[in-house]
Amino acid sequence: MSLKQYLQFKLSQKLSPQQIQLMKLIQLPTQAFEQRLKQELEENPALDTGKESDTSDDNFDEFDNSVDDFNDNETINADDINVDEYLSDDEIPDYRTQANNYSSDDEEKRVPYAAGTSFTQHLINQLNTFRLSEQTQEIAYFLVGSVDESGYIRRSLSDITDDLAFTQNIYTTEEEVEKVLKVVQQLDPAGVAARNLQECLSIQLSRKEQNPDIELASAIINKTFEQFTKKHYKKLMQKFSVNEEQLKDAIEEIERLNPKPGGSYAGNNKIVEHIVPDFAIKIVDGELVLTLNGRNAPELHVSREYNNMLKGYKDTKNKSKAQKDAVLFIKQKLDAAKWFIEAVRQRQQTLFVTMSAIMHYQKEYFLTGDERKLRPMILKDIADEIDMDVSTISRVANSKYVDTPYGTKLIKEFFSESMTNDQGEEVSTREIKKILETVIEEENKKKPLTDEALSKILKEKGYPIARRTVAKYREQLDIPVARLRKEL
Repeated sequence: MSLKQYLQFKLSQKLSPQQIQLMKLIQLPTQAFEQRLKQELEENPALDTGKESDTSDDNFDEFDNSVDDFNDNETINADDINVDEYLSDDEIPDYRTQANNYSSDDEEKRVPYAAGTSFTQHLINQLNTFRLSEQTQEIAYFLVGSVDESGYIRRSLSDITDDLAFTQNIYTTEEEVEKVLKVVQQLDPAGVAARNLQECLSIQLSRKEQNPDIELASAIINKTFEQFTKKHYKKLMQKFSVNEEQLKDAIEEIERLNPKPGGSYAGNNKIVEHIVPDFAIKIVDGELVLTLNGRNAPELHVSREYNNMLKGYKDTKNKSKAQKDAVLFIKQKLDAAKWFIEAVRQRQQTLFVTMSAIMHYQKEYFLTGDERKLRPMILKDIADEIDMDVSTISRVANSKYVDTPYGTKLIKEFFSESMTNDQGEEVSTREIKKILETVIEEENKKKPLTDEALSKILKEKGYPIARRTVAKYREQLDIPVARLRKEL
């Protein structure tokens, strides 16, 4: 076998570091983008915000879009760097003249936290009012520590008994643990430390002032919980020899109970979730006006200190090795700063162009707020409209919100598949879901409509949809089956 040497030409496409950086920035929502911006400012000393009080004429001008490629693996001499390319004599940089409609007083940037005692500490404080032996108290503390955020103990008593032995050096029996559990279940809120929903509801009913309705509700939960969850009301009436009115009153008592007692405690130190819209759409004189949240367009520029360092290097006649090493470092940081600023600018432009296309595509909806006016729209429709890739549109739509006159909406909710009605028109599946939801709301709750019946009604309204499709849309709307929608 002989060795041969030959040349081969091949074309390949690779994403540049700038493109990768841009794609990552585009998919970030406003709050995550702010965190990414802070991280970049901390990591790159050559990057600065536009909040300096000193507007010296030594600041950098906004750079052009072409940035010299820089590779850490390449050997670059300090003498090869043209320092003048990084310096500017403009008195007022362009970034200073750019308008930014965001003020720090407009809204609170920080995400507030709920203050107060934790749910576990709240239970321990109550437990300390009981007179318990040392071992019983240790078991009770362990049980309280096993209560989850909903107020339940999801683990079996045998597992808890084993953990007490292995981790706390407390040797006990399941019977003793269950006795202590009954003590813990006396704590507030009622129903806490229950092992399942049935026990939780039963504890709450036992704490109520007893009357015929409460007694019947307790019997239903304790003896016929499965029939109750499946809404077999006729079997319940036969079982307890009661009429429909009596059963209805008992069920109303059950419906007033809290299935998640832990969720009712206000001081559980959870982060308060806030949605910061990335866009705002307003109707002005019958026309739609789109604005981009000012946080998505921060003022960034290259640090003036780095500018002075480069000028000092340029003016020095005898350049030391340390100075040459410093200018190489400065070049890396300047290039990174320029790349990031350009990526932020392109992100702002991409977000605005994409949302503008979506707004005009769904103009009738944004003017009326009627979801039946939503046109069928897929990612490719917008991508073709603005001549961008589908993946870019997906990144913009997936995690961004828009503030509309009808509430804050997730952008991806405006996208939907299409289907043809009996008149041959293309309609959005969102429109069909809205009609389906309306039909279910207006149904007779004593005899809820089955999926087959809903399919027939939609066909009568001009939407030929199969039963399986109705079931799929119903599940997407989080609507239970007919049997579970039944009411007395």
